[in-house]
Amino acid sequence: MNPYIQTSEELLASMTGEAEYTRLLAQLIKDFTRANVAIDLRDTLRPGQMRNMLREKLHFLIMEGFDDYLHLMYVVDIPEKSFRELRVTDAVEITDQVVFLILRRELQKVRFRSGSAC
Repeated sequence: MNPYIQTSEELLASMTGEAEYTRLLAQLIKDFTRANVAIDLRDTLRPGQMRNMLREKLHFLIMEGFDDYLHLMYVVDIPEKSFRELRVTDAVEITDQVVFLILRRELQKVRFRSGSAC
C-alpha cells in the first residue's frame, strides 16, 4: 500500500479496477455482517457513494452505538496504533479518518487474498 495515500478519496482512486472495487465491497459487507452492523452496500454504488454511506454509518455508531463501533473495529482488524495516531478534532473529522482506516485495511485484505502487492 502506498504510504503517501492519506485520504479515502486517494485510496479509492488507487484501486486497479472494477473487479478490485467489487471485492472491496464484498469484504466490507462480510465484515459489517460479522460485526452485526447493518449497512446497505450494493454493487451499484459508485466509490464516492460507498464512502459517504460508510461515513454516515460510522458517525452514527460513534455518536449512538459506541460498543458496536468498537466491535466493528475489532472485526475489521484496525490496529490500536492507528487509533493513537488519529488527529482528535471533532466527530466528523474523526469519522473521515476512521473511514480511511477501514478502507485501507479492507483493501489490504483484498489485495493480499488476490496476490497483489500491498
